[in-house]
Amino acid sequence: MADNVEQQEHEPSTPTSPTTASTSSSSSYKLFIRIMSKRRTWVCLFVLVYGVLLSSSWNFLKSILSWYKLQAQPSSSSGWPALYASVLLGAVFGLLAMAAALAVAVPATLVIWITVVVLLAFFGKPRTTLVIEGRKITREIVGFVFKILLKEGNIVAAVCAVLGYFALVRRNCGDVE
Repeated sequence: MADNVEQQEHEPSTPTSPTTASTSSSSSYKLFIRIMSKRRTWVCLFVLVYGVLLSSSWNFLKSILSWYKLQAQPSSSSGWPALYASVLLGAVFGLLAMAAALAVAVPATLVIWITVVVLLAFFGKPRTTLVIEGRKITREIVGFVFKILLKEGNIVAAVCAVLGYFALVRRNCGDVE
């Protein structure tokens, strides 16, 4: 028995036992949940995503304008490059407007959905009926939000395209004179 204890003392212990691995993953999961539950984290993620979105769209806008400068030479008085560039500019601004509206609409939609489901639960609806009604409500809310986002994004895109067209044509006419 003494030999057995001596042998165990000289053998290196294995740190990767199943309980140690699960404890390590559990603690990292708890750390992740703790970090993500902070409002600061979500604000930082929101700012980071919008920073990347604005940076990439700014680079895209600069590339559209440089393409337009190459296409709109004084020798060609055609308005097609201005039309193409203005449509692309309108599309970029429309997508940005939809992304900004979506960032505001998602939390508001969740609050509305939770309120309606909780009110249905308070009025004594059975669980099965509550699940069915919740699915219907979810489908209706998502459809309604999607329709509004598309409509507002298209309006912003159209206005930006028209304004961009007139700005580019005026700029091209000013360069010719």
